[in-house]
Amino acid sequence: MPDEADYPDPGRVERRAVDPEESARAGRLWWDAAADAYQADHGGFLGDTGFVWCPEGLTEADADLLDLANTRGGRFLEVGCGAGQCARWLRSQGVREVVGVDLARRQLQHARRIDEETGFGVPTAQADAQRLPFADASFDVVFSAFGAFPFVPAAADALAEAGRVLRPGGRLVFSVTHPVRWCFPDDPTEHGFTVHQSYFDRRAYVEEDERGRAVYVEHHLTVGDWIRGITGAGLVLRDVVEPEWPEGHDRVWGGWGPVRGRMIPGTAIFSAVRPG
Repeated sequence: MPDEADYPDPGRVERRAVDPEESARAGRLWWDAAADAYQADHGGFLGDTGFVWCPEGLTEADADLLDLANTRGGRFLEVGCGAGQCARWLRSQGVREVVGVDLARRQLQHARRIDEETGFGVPTAQADAQRLPFADASFDVVFSAFGAFPFVPAAADALAEAGRVLRPGGRLVFSVTHPVRWCFPDDPTEHGFTVHQSYFDRRAYVEEDERGRAVYVEHHLTVGDWIRGITGAGLVLRDVVEPEWPEGHDRVWGGWGPVRGRMIPGTAIFSAVRPG
C-alpha cells in the first residue's frame, strides 16, 4: 500500500485567495501525480463498480439520492469522476447513458483500465468543472461524489455550469466536506475536536512549491454559500444530507474516522433540481 511518500510533497502551506486558472492548474498537476497512490489506497473501499458518496461509506444503493427508479432512462454526467467508479456502478444498474469528466488525465487512465477489467465502459473527457464541454440542457442528472466542487474557487460558477447542462426537471446531487469541518484541524483523533480557525474564513487551503506556485488547492464555503450558489444557478434546493458515522465502520481516511465521525458531521450532500 502506498505511504505518504507516494503523494506529492505538500511543501509550504498557506491560506490565501486563488484564481480559477491557478486552482485548475494545481488540481490537474496534483491529481495526475497522486492518482496511482490514491487508487491503490482507496480503490478497494470505493469499489471498481461502486457508488460511495463519502468516507462515512454511504452508498447510492442505500441512499437513492439520484432516484434511479425515475431517472434510469435519462442521461447522467459525473463531474470530477476520478476513475469513474460511481458512473460505472450506474452502468451496472442499467443506466445506458452516463459520461464522466475529470481534470486529471491520470485518473481517466485508471478509469479506462477499470473499464477493461470490469466490462462496464464509461465515456470520459478531460475537462474543467468551471467550463463543461457540453451543450445546454444535455443531461437529466448531474452528480459528483467529492469530485470537482471543493477544488474550484468560484463554486457558484461550477454550480451554474451544472445547472446550465441540466434539462428542465433535472437533478443535481453532490457531496463535499461539511463546511463546519473547516473550523477543526485535519485530525481524525480526539485532538481534532478543538476549533482552531474561523468558520467564516473563506481563504483557500493552498500547498505551494518553492516558487510560491499552488500545487494543491482546496476551497471553503459556508453552508449558506453553497445554498446561495445553488439558488443562484437557478436550481431549487431539495435536501441536505449529513451522513452519520455507522457502527462497525472503523476506516480512517484523512481527517475522517470513527472518533470524530460519531460526534460532528464530516460530509454534506446537497440535492437540487432545475425547475420545469
